Amino acid sequence: MKVLLKKFNKTKLSIRLIYIFVLILFLCSYVYLFKSLLLLNNIETTLRIIVLTFTGLLFLLYAFFDLLLLLTKKHKTVIVSSFIVLIISSFSIIGSLAINRIYVLLASMNKETVVYTTNLISLNGTEFINDESFNVGIINNETDIEGNVLAYELINKEKLNVKVEKYDTYFELLEKLYDGTLKGIFITSNYVTMYQTYDNYQNIGTDVKVLYDYSKEMKNQDYIESSGSVENPFTILLMGVDSASDGLNANAAFNGDTLMLITFNPHTLNATVFSIPRDTYVPIACLNGDSSKINSSAAYGTKCVINTVENLVDIKIDYYVKINFKGVVDLVNTLGGIDVTVPNGIKFCEQDSNRSHAANVLQCIESGPQHMDGEKALAFARHRKTLPAGDFQRVEHQQLVVEGIANSAKNLKNINDFYSVLDAVSKNMDTNMTTKEMMNLYNVGKSVIFGANKGSLINIQKTYLTGYDLTMYVNNLRSNVYTFQYYPQSLEEIKDALKITLETKKPTPIKTFNFSVNDEYKQTIIGKKYYTVQRNETIPNFKGQSIQYVKSWCEARNITVYVNSITEGATGYDETLENDTVTSQSVARGKLVKDVSTITVDVIKKSSSHVITTTHIPSESDNTTTTTTTIPGPTEGEDENTTSTTKEAEAEE
Repeated sequence: MKVLLKKFNKTKLSIRLIYIFVLILFLCSYVYLFKSLLLLNNIETTLRIIVLTFTGLLFLLYAFFDLLLLLTKKHKTVIVSSFIVLIISSFSIIGSLAINRIYVLLASMNKETVVYTTNLISLNGTEFINDESFNVGIINNETDIEGNVLAYELINKEKLNVKVEKYDTYFELLEKLYDGTLKGIFITSNYVTMYQTYDNYQNIGTDVKVLYDYSKEMKNQDYIESSGSVENPFTILLMGVDSASDGLNANAAFNGDTLMLITFNPHTLNATVFSIPRDTYVPIACLNGDSSKINSSAAYGTKCVINTVENLVDIKIDYYVKINFKGVVDLVNTLGGIDVTVPNGIKFCEQDSNRSHAANVLQCIESGPQHMDGEKALAFARHRKTLPAGDFQRVEHQQLVVEGIANSAKNLKNINDFYSVLDAVSKNMDTNMTTKEMMNLYNVGKSVIFGANKGSLINIQKTYLTGYDLTMYVNNLRSNVYTFQYYPQSLEEIKDALKITLETKKPTPIKTFNFSVNDEYKQTIIGKKYYTVQRNETIPNFKGQSIQYVKSWCEARNITVYVNSITEGATGYDETLENDTVTSQSVARGKLVKDVSTITVDVIKKSSSHVITTTHIPSESDNTTTTTTTIPGPTEGEDENTTSTTKEAEAEE
């Protein structure tokens, strides 16, 4: 060894330094490549082994043979071989950097920390006074970060001496703020986007002002670990987040107007898409099972949405993806646009991704096949106000956009295109899918592009939840609002389709069918049928109705009626109402009849003599006369609850 070292030291210094430098660089590049390829998990395992083995052998060959060449003073050969190895090392480093860049971008989609922000808001014109005369409301839930935890931290930080009152829901807080019961409330900083779509708060952006705001970066409290695998059939819930900012790393609460459940089978490349209408009336998991519009669950975070959807479809959700709508613009543009056939009869103009109505940025959509850029695709997916079927048509449009994105994504041609797509979505996406699982999706993409189904599209089965409209009183929304009541049969069909894709339910084989070459083929849409079932009914406003009518109406629906007599001078007495008519009721108008077993009504009881006069001006052809009926008050011993009626006399011909 000493002899070899002496010979090595006697070699030409410049050549010796080249050899040492290239050898060290080659070793470092090999170690970096080895670590990078390990990140690829199950991607091209055989190819990775071949690359590492070949590169390792090449390193050993260079180290041994170039040392011999150096000792035998074959300097030119050492320089040439070192140059070749230097090129190989450079490619190894470039490849490793590319792998690590992809890995970092994928990892950034799984948000480990979130910036939570709470706002203390009050109505414009309300003067803030830092004492107990200024009462503020918070959410009565110690796990609610923005409505409770940060609210108390803000109170302590700013040394506020305000009076704190607790409420169960954000809509209750807003109601108490608007009616003056509360001077201020603590709410997520995303409140404008979340609540301006409701009629009572459509001007919330200008109605209120922010007194204090407080932000804190914390571990993502809404993270749900998945037990699924993308190598087997899986479910994924897409949740659209309507935000004016570009990025998705803040706020637990979000606007839940877009909820899309997808079941995907990587073996058959079949996908079933269930877009859940925003106004669907369902039990909300985090509100102790109280029912409401499904989009209201988003006010309480991702966990509440997922648990609510799981209860609705009876399917475990493996993964969730929250997507900022502005990210859709970047994604579609990166893909070079998407091809969509807009259904017949569609023509509208929609604001752009920044919610601007300026004429030069309005996106106008018309029927027919077209190639859409990002802004047009977002406008097509977002618009609902002028559509004949409203949110239901928007659901269909969103499915068309998803299908267009899926088909455009299979046309990615190089690594730079892939980088661009990842850059576009990483900052606008939050998911519980681990980086390892995202890497495994490579094999699904490979089977689409290079597998047995090369050139074919992913088979996407569309669904349509059928039901009917019903305006009703919703507890947590604190008002009568529009809801969508789905038909159970339609939901069951959709649930079956989702489970068939997951291979947890076997499909029913079709044994006979009819077709005609003259009929245009139309893909079957699961659940899109009209079902004749008994619809939900709501409690009407009984004020002004006779007690006899109320009793008859309630008796037909098995509701027990209790009567409180309201006499002159008592609270609630209304002299404009006739005797024995209802002035108020214990059950709010719009409550579902099926949820009501008893109702108490306040009924006007007039104790003094009064006259009811009906004025009528007869015409020549009129055969009725005007009658004045005197209704005396009760005489001694007469029951005050005796009912008197007024009749219109008919003249004889």
